[in-house]
Amino acid sequence: MKRRGFGAAALAGGAAALAGCVSVGIGNEPTATVNYQLRDAGAAPQRRPQPLVPALLIQPLPGDAMADTLSLAYSPRPQAYAYYQFANWTERPLRQLPRLLQRRLEALGVAGAVGLLGEPLRADWLLAVSVDSLVHDVSVQPSRARVALTLELFDRRSRQRLARRSFEAVVQAAEADAASAVQAASVATGQVFDAVQPWVEAELQRATKAQPN
Repeated sequence: MKRRGFGAAALAGGAAALAGCVSVGIGNEPTATVNYQLRDAGAAPQRRPQPLVPALLIQPLPGDAMADTLSLAYSPRPQAYAYYQFANWTERPLRQLPRLLQRRLEALGVAGAVGLLGEPLRADWLLAVSVDSLVHDVSVQPSRARVALTLELFDRRSRQRLARRSFEAVVQAAEADAASAVQAASVATGQVFDAVQPWVEAELQRATKAQPN
């Protein structure tokens, strides 16, 4: 796939919303491609005295097409999107964000074990994660990074969805460039996880209390 523009496969289900996208550099961008790693810039959580459930699995779900590419996206104007020409993610956000959430929930101790779907871990509880938005909005000044996720908690035994909620954080970027966008997106990721933590705890507590003895 060429670096300029979206390929047909990447636009499946979203061609109308992403029409006119191109791959360019803005601001003082480097002339050689730089790989950036999205991080959880939030503070380490205070660990629970004991886990709520024995095990929890996390499953990434397809969401925004821009989260399933290695290219960094920005928005030069509302409802218009482009890719930085010389900036890539080290890992597709659709894979990296669930992995970062896994580490956060492991540190919290919400479950005896927290894994990603596909790992050799048996669990009755599944947390599905969809990346709704990960973009650097340069249509406003100062520019800002937006991270939005939708989480769904499932009981795998009954195959029922127990809860669903969307989370979003918007953080101002220092400059209108890729490096600043990554830094702001990492802070926004931490803020989203800060809101996710108590929600996951509350929903797991509610679900386990509702179980018959």
